[in-house]
Amino acid sequence: MTVRKQTDVVIVGSGPGGATLARQLARSKAGWGITLLERGRDWRNSPLYGTYPGAMLYTDRASFLYTREGLSIVRPLMLGGATSMYCGCAARPQAWWRERYGIDLEAHAEKTAAELAIGPLPPELRGAASTRIAEAAGELGMQWQPQDKFVQPERATAFDCGAKCMLGCRCRAKWNAAEYVDDAVAEGIDLWTGATVDKVLHGGGQVFGVRGRRGGRTFVIEAGIVVVCAGGIGTPLILQGSGLPDAGRGMTLDTTSMVYGLAQHEGIGNEPPMTWSYPDDGLGVMFSTLIDPWLNYPVAMLAKGPGYALTWPRWGRTLGVMIKLKDEVSGGIDRKGRISKGLTAGDRERLGRAEQVARRILRQAGCDPETLFLTPLRGTHPSGTVRIDSMLSRDLETAVENLYACDASVFPEALARPTVLTIISLARRLADHLANKSQPINANDAGSLR
Repeated sequence: MTVRKQTDVVIVGSGPGGATLARQLARSKAGWGITLLERGRDWRNSPLYGTYPGAMLYTDRASFLYTREGLSIVRPLMLGGATSMYCGCAARPQAWWRERYGIDLEAHAEKTAAELAIGPLPPELRGAASTRIAEAAGELGMQWQPQDKFVQPERATAFDCGAKCMLGCRCRAKWNAAEYVDDAVAEGIDLWTGATVDKVLHGGGQVFGVRGRRGGRTFVIEAGIVVVCAGGIGTPLILQGSGLPDAGRGMTLDTTSMVYGLAQHEGIGNEPPMTWSYPDDGLGVMFSTLIDPWLNYPVAMLAKGPGYALTWPRWGRTLGVMIKLKDEVSGGIDRKGRISKGLTAGDRERLGRAEQVARRILRQAGCDPETLFLTPLRGTHPSGTVRIDSMLSRDLETAVENLYACDASVFPEALARPTVLTIISLARRLADHLANKSQPINANDAGSLR
């Protein structure tokens, strides 16, 4: 049996792109029927949310997803997408969006920042050890700044933020895109969780719906507009399976590593992650304060060698400086979901220079020079797999009319910044574009194109 439905708009994925788009369209009073499809479930009220076992349950391959070159990628599959496991950081869209691509996101970003009270944590919550790292960098001539956050400590009954918050925010201080989904549902959209989309249906150059599976049954939803927001990995896979072979050719990851060192005082593991940062756009990196959660630490260090995993007992006195690279477009994702992505020669050269900077900062902060080491690489922001000006128009439309993408996959180049505010801004812009269409696309008319 195939479940069939007709609607006006189908949105695939409930991360910051899909959640924002659903909410904005639902509030636009365009009168469209909107169905939001999410592969995962809502984990927010589960006792496992924000725990180590929970993180293995709601991430792709139990958090053991790697590129062929060995870079680790954590890919949440749940309502709210990556915002369930991010560090809660916000960065305004960079000027190059307007200068190089003619895409002005500033007003959308400012509206979001005002609505969600985006800003740095108060000084007393930034962490003494993290602040010492920022001060040490300042002594070396780098003016680190308090990092803007999607975090409102006053929302929490007991604010208790540390590296463990990357597993999921149990105190509810950190904003999650699932909150926008809640708003959209209150406005009347139809939310399907546990729904895996296999293919976008199109013909004659026009989209007319999606096909997928839910609860062991096939479904077909006919719609005149389809927006794929399944993330930097999920979106190209869906589009590849829909006959768009250029999807997944090339990608960026904001490839990230940390330099760790042993301090004489308490480390940063029990402090909120990434409370200070410093973008060096000349070098093409972003520095910040970050360490792996306690139980993740030895697992991650095993990739470097058993001796590094044995540094686990000193986790509580470890300082970490994160290096996030603006990595070059390379590699890609094939139809079987295999990811090929390493570092180019240029990436490696810049990483080496950034590592030396991080080492100097940690020595200045009081770390024993003999304890400093660079952690294994990880891909923190799968992106750039369905790029603007390569596969998408600047309105985020594919070659198939009324088939759009809106998530990190659309980035034309790596950000080397927190991605969420940029994705929200793109979704707001797309919502305005769709709502301003001359008239709604009737699902019956779209279905007739079959």
